[in-house]
Amino acid sequence: MTSDVWLPFPAEEIDGLPPGLRLRLWDGTQDFPADPADCAFYVVPYMKGPEIAIRPLAAMTSVRVVQTLSAGTDHVTPGLGSLPAGVRLCNARGVHEASTAELTLALVLASLRGIPGFVRGQEREEWRSGFYPALADRSVLIVGYGSIGAAIEDRLAPFECARVARVARSARTTERGAVHAFTELPALLPDADVVILSTPLTESTKGLVGTEFLARMKDGALLVNMARGPVVDTEALLAETKSGRITAALDVTDPEPLPAGHPLWHAPGVLVSPHVGGSTSAFLPRAKRLLVDQLTRFATGEELRNTVLVTG
Repeated sequence: MTSDVWLPFPAEEIDGLPPGLRLRLWDGTQDFPADPADCAFYVVPYMKGPEIAIRPLAAMTSVRVVQTLSAGTDHVTPGLGSLPAGVRLCNARGVHEASTAELTLALVLASLRGIPGFVRGQEREEWRSGFYPALADRSVLIVGYGSIGAAIEDRLAPFECARVARVARSARTTERGAVHAFTELPALLPDADVVILSTPLTESTKGLVGTEFLARMKDGALLVNMARGPVVDTEALLAETKSGRITAALDVTDPEPLPAGHPLWHAPGVLVSPHVGGSTSAFLPRAKRLLVDQLTRFATGEELRNTVLVTG
């Protein structure tokens, strides 16, 4: 029996797709391409928001795989309760690590070295010379040490940081050293000059960075959010940045998109990028390679990669 596969890209633009699948195009901007009840493999449209992501799920009574093209899956989890048991939710591990890690380092360096001020100075023809903080000899804490956190550390390696500490849900040891459990965060925060967030958004990480977390950060520290906006309590962050005690670089915000007039736009020491960690020229070819691999495995009955959970 031929299985329906919903793709967010035209099938003819993806080389190497296996035969024997009925390929439907749905990028979230048009009507459903067929009856959702016939869909066996659903590739979620990329960066279209949770409303579009979950729209067809309730009607997908035959679906066996839900594949996101993002590292996080929080935008589809609200719709999983309507799915039959045994559906595999897979993420896009391997697609976004390089691009997200690149932007992380760009935001860290831009914030420390005062690049936003230089841009404003150039617009005003002002020569803003002086001494600025360096990344060299600084202590960095990575909160959320999955594949993206590891990719960030790979790119920190040439910058001669004094130390890099790692935190994840559970403690473990890696080739680069120990990974601490989240319970150790209170003891690690006061030593960090740069705190990088790359944790998924879950019930346990929502609001993780609140008043208490921020109060434990050292004076002059930089917070970099590459995770999800709701991991950080926006009002608590605004209070700390308005005082000038810490600075922040945010690729994600809460709310998002950040509306006009929101105080984060003009908060002192805050650099905002519009959630573009994974939105680079590297995305499309890597996403297509992932889909070819996953659909080949699906068609041949092999084990899928990147399974995050199985519905029950």
